[in-house]
Amino acid sequence: MTFRNEDLPVLFHHTDQAAVSRQRESTQATRAQLLLLVAAAGAAALPAGPAAGGLHVFAAVSALAYAGVLAVGVRAGSRRARPQWQLNRSAAEFIKSLAWRYAVHGAPFGSEAAGVEEVYRARLEKGLDELRKMGWEDPRAAGLVPQGGEITGAMQRLRGLDYQVRRETYVRDRLIEQRNWYRRKTEGSRRATAVWSWTIVLLTCLALLLAVLGAFGSGPGAGPAGLLSAAAAAGIAWNEVRRHHPLIEAHTLIEQDLAAMMVVMQTTITESQWPSAVYETERYVSPQHTDWLARHSS
Repeated sequence: MTFRNEDLPVLFHHTDQAAVSRQRESTQATRAQLLLLVAAAGAAALPAGPAAGGLHVFAAVSALAYAGVLAVGVRAGSRRARPQWQLNRSAAEFIKSLAWRYAVHGAPFGSEAAGVEEVYRARLEKGLDELRKMGWEDPRAAGLVPQGGEITGAMQRLRGLDYQVRRETYVRDRLIEQRNWYRRKTEGSRRATAVWSWTIVLLTCLALLLAVLGAFGSGPGAGPAGLLSAAAAAGIAWNEVRRHHPLIEAHTLIEQDLAAMMVVMQTTITESQWPSAVYETERYVSPQHTDWLARHSS
């Protein structure tokens, strides 16, 4: 049997799409602010240039760019894109993790547990209630997702299969799939880190060259050096926003943990140990665990 994201509850799909949308909105707002700051610095660094009705064009462009930075910041703050991105991501991963634990008899939904459907729904609502207290917008309250459907037919079918099939399905479709996801993210972060690091070094070296030339009385003046400095600062800020360095370390550690757990699950774990092993694996892939590793590795 295969068990994919398509087999998860509708509530997961809605929160997952909301997280992707809000992440894109938050990222675009930050990128726009940094680009506008660089554009404002560039326009300010240019000579006075042409004037129209007593208005200096380049200075006006610089002022408009700074105003744009403020406007984008106000809009992003009112939309709460970043908090809603993180809350929806936490909700989506919580629903996904709980659904997998239910489907493969992970703790506390083991084979011997009584009333597992009621326990599952109670756990789900308790976890989502904590997110609602933090400001998460439950799509069910707005009628965007119908009530019910917390347990899909695929989840029930997988739960009804024997231990060997559940173990094989979980290892292949959850553990290995998640480990590969962390590997792809790590490789992407490494490439991005290399690109931005060299870009920042290049911009800084050019600014240094112009500053040295200016110290000896030659060179184009302070304007271009200031523009290069602003561009380098924007690159550093963007790199920090994307958190490439800490996420490389966090994702690498989680990938190693999942690889070790995969070996254990396929060799030494018994059926009685299975519920706690699934619970531990799901703890590794939680956003809270990733964030904790990223903070302590940065």
